[in-house]
Amino acid sequence: MTGAAVQIGNRAIGEGLPVYVIAEVGINHNGSVETAKRLIKGAKDAGADAVKFQKRTPELCVPKDQWNHERDTPWGRIRYIEYRRHMEFGVEQYAEIDAYCRALDIAWTASCWDEPSVDFIEQFEPPFYKMASASLTDHALLRKARATGRPLMISTGMSTMEEIFAAVDTVGTHDASGCPNLMIAHSTSTYPCQVEELNLRMIHTLEKCYPEVPIGYSGHETGLAPSLAAVAMGATFIERHVTLDRAMWGTDQAASVELVGFERLVRDARDIQRSLGDGVKRVYDSELAPRQKLRRMRSAAQR
Repeated sequence: MTGAAVQIGNRAIGEGLPVYVIAEVGINHNGSVETAKRLIKGAKDAGADAVKFQKRTPELCVPKDQWNHERDTPWGRIRYIEYRRHMEFGVEQYAEIDAYCRALDIAWTASCWDEPSVDFIEQFEPPFYKMASASLTDHALLRKARATGRPLMISTGMSTMEEIFAAVDTVGTHDASGCPNLMIAHSTSTYPCQVEELNLRMIHTLEKCYPEVPIGYSGHETGLAPSLAAVAMGATFIERHVTLDRAMWGTDQAASVELVGFERLVRDARDIQRSLGDGVKRVYDSELAPRQKLRRMRSAAQR
């Protein structure tokens, strides 16, 4: 392993280590703790390392000129601000989620979209924070998350290289004691994203820019192949939205992976990583018998 590793609970993320898989529940729970639990259990059964939610303070994240816009929702036609409130879990719901994740032994965290949300999630002591692509240029929010002392993962969708550089400069790549505690995810913020715009070679670009930072991939495509290709290209972590049904109501469902597909994704990602090896040519024990037989046959045929 040449790059640095970031410690996440009892796991480490870095080059040469097992790929860290995050199931993004996000807001695909549609305000239902039971739906959230089904997604958590599915992610755990599939072999994910962590599940992730999104936390917002609606009054801060929704522009006031949009508060009264009406929208058709599972709760009827209501004001947009009311819809956003319905989608947010409070202390009791997250306490239930926290207990459920602990019982299943799976890590959980959240993307916080505003500073009070960081304070809110901090009470549950998440192993790391993930900052969404939309927050990459909100340096005050990045500093707020960084001030918790927890490892930080940032996504780089809809961002220029200059914005990425500025964000990394703002939060730094190591903590005060010199331990690496930043992770960067390549991403394209289209839901769902066309394969022509995934630009997976950005993984290598980010690796060159930040050789001591674990680089991963947050995908919003509809299939599995690009995420698996990202693993083959060296992504140290991958994140995909999960859903019970892509036809469910919600803005992120169409760019999500159903649990059966997610299980296949995790399985194949692990297989791909194990198959990469170290690039040193060797003759394996399993090859010795075929080598002896086939080389002898070849030699006999040439006499």
